Amino acid sequence: MAMNEIESDPLLQVEDLKVHFPVTEGVLGRKQVATVKAVDGVSFSLRSGETFSLVGESGCGKSTTALSVMRMLTPTAGRIAFAGEDITRHTPAMMRPIRRQIQMVYQDPFSSLNPRMKIADIIGEPLVVHGMASDKTFYRKQVAELMDLVGLLPNMADRYPHEFSGGQRQRVGIARALALRPRLIVCDEPVSALDVSIQAQIINLFMDLQQELGLTYLFIAHDISVVRHMSDRVAVMYLGKIVEMADRDALFDSPRHPYTQALLSAVPVADPAIESHRPQQLIVGEVPSVRNPPSGCRFHPRCVQAMEQCSQTAPELEANQQGHLTSCHLYGSAEGRLASAEVPG
Repeated sequence: MAMNEIESDPLLQVEDLKVHFPVTEGVLGRKQVATVKAVDGVSFSLRSGETFSLVGESGCGKSTTALSVMRMLTPTAGRIAFAGEDITRHTPAMMRPIRRQIQMVYQDPFSSLNPRMKIADIIGEPLVVHGMASDKTFYRKQVAELMDLVGLLPNMADRYPHEFSGGQRQRVGIARALALRPRLIVCDEPVSALDVSIQAQIINLFMDLQQELGLTYLFIAHDISVVRHMSDRVAVMYLGKIVEMADRDALFDSPRHPYTQALLSAVPVADPAIESHRPQQLIVGEVPSVRNPPSGCRFHPRCVQAMEQCSQTAPELEANQQGHLTSCHLYGSAEGRLASAEVPG
């Protein structure tokens, strides 16, 4: 997809999103001693029918961003708009009709399912909660269609979650998410808890459903190969900030930020001859604490290309003429100003 197409009609718009958590101490926990800036100024947009992926190490703020989009967490600052409606400060009652259009598939397919409910009841529960199960015949028909849609057999309807494999349980979670016919599905690392042999099946299922139903995905992952297979656009996060964002091919073929380059260099290549001669870009040191992030560029203590400026001034997320956004002093602000009109959202 072209960047200007995504700008023209965003289904989801996230602007300068911040999610901060207070760190307290004392008997009653009333004294705030620090702040964890889990998400600290994240902006992106999604257009209907695309897959936008957030990728990065554990603890970088991906899942917190996803939960904020779902309004399962209240943002500290910023704006979230869905289909043109600002939902940033919506109450639970105001969010109820929105939740029909935004659903989530969780990371752990076992803990996200009620072990005391049969599969048919788990899949059909959203229909009951939102008053869309007019009668038993309609309800059963809807559940049967959802099970067939995700590749579950009819005789599985009366079984319990513990009777299924991990891949089958995730299919149940996907069917439940589809029950209300949503426009946007937030996928929070939906294959990371599955065996590698099963991951490809679930990824292909996501892609088939997207083509068939016209779904839009916000895809959270740390597996680079999964992201490359699934995505239209990709944003790389580090310590609560987006450091690079571009179309999939542009990001994987020409990564610009040193952190992105290091992530991609860590992905093994199947050909031993190519792998043995491929340059490796290591990330030195440990991930800094989100309670006390580094000054300037948050990646500079671990960056082999860091300059003095990197420790003093935080770089802006700026775009080149192709709309490839990078937050890095190596490219300077002149290039960003040249293409500032092309920055999405």
